Amino acid sequence: MNPFIIGIVLLAILGLVLLGASFRRADTSSAIGQLSGEAVKRDRSRDKETVGVGAATPGVATGREVELAARAGAVVPAADSSPPVVWVPPDPETLGVTRRQFLNRGIITTFGLGLSAFGAACLGFLWPPPGGGFGSKVNVGKIDDIKAAIKAGNGFFYVPEGRMWVTEYPEAALAKAAQQYTFYSQVEQGLQAGVSALYQTCPHLGCRVPQCLTSQWFECPCHGSKYNRVGEKKGGPAPRGMDRFPMEVTSGNDLVVDTGVVIQGPAIGTNTTGQEAEGPNCIGAGGGGH
Repeated sequence: MNPFIIGIVLLAILGLVLLGASFRRADTSSAIGQLSGEAVKRDRSRDKETVGVGAATPGVATGREVELAARAGAVVPAADSSPPVVWVPPDPETLGVTRRQFLNRGIITTFGLGLSAFGAACLGFLWPPPGGGFGSKVNVGKIDDIKAAIKAGNGFFYVPEGRMWVTEYPEAALAKAAQQYTFYSQVEQGLQAGVSALYQTCPHLGCRVPQCLTSQWFECPCHGSKYNRVGEKKGGPAPRGMDRFPMEVTSGNDLVVDTGVVIQGPAIGTNTTGQEAEGPNCIGAGGGGH
């Protein structure tokens, strides 16, 4: 498995563990500090409690009176001489969830759901699609059928499922490819079968590179980078030739392209086929994107 994917999974697990620890600490910790404004306001309101219409409770000292007497050093007699009632803790099921617990749990749950969704999105983006398509191995078809499609496309065959161009590779250039392509072993079977699978994006800034039927080159419309029919750079600001995919040819003569692995294109100056422009360029020297 990709080490980056493993790192993402471990990070998500660590985040969930930290969330669980925070959740437990928030529920078991006690609140220590000053009274809230609401509690102070409720205490003051007891000073103004009345019985009936405007009559103060007889024989009962208010909270303000008790406070003032305590500051003066006096003792305020209790209104009721009966023994205090033994405090019995309330039943947790009867008490329910406090507002503090509700808010803490709500915040932690929301944060946990957001982190889980982000981790799932990262894994979904990095994980190859199970049903084939780009990011997995694509069976392009029989070599003979592919060459027929290239001929029907005037030298170019586009495979949307793999986001790639497939073009013919001349047999006479194989010796130079073996010497100049550092990735030759990964594409050897396809080149020997006479085809090359190129990633559709320009290595410069990632624009989709179309074919030019007049020059028989690939020409990027964004900034004017140009590549010959096998993706070797011929001009423009691109840092290298077109990127490509590993190829293998099955025993049934099918071309299988692994679009989950992108191979960096050949270095500037690589020219194994010697192909020059066969007609007018579709993009001017200054590029077609300005």
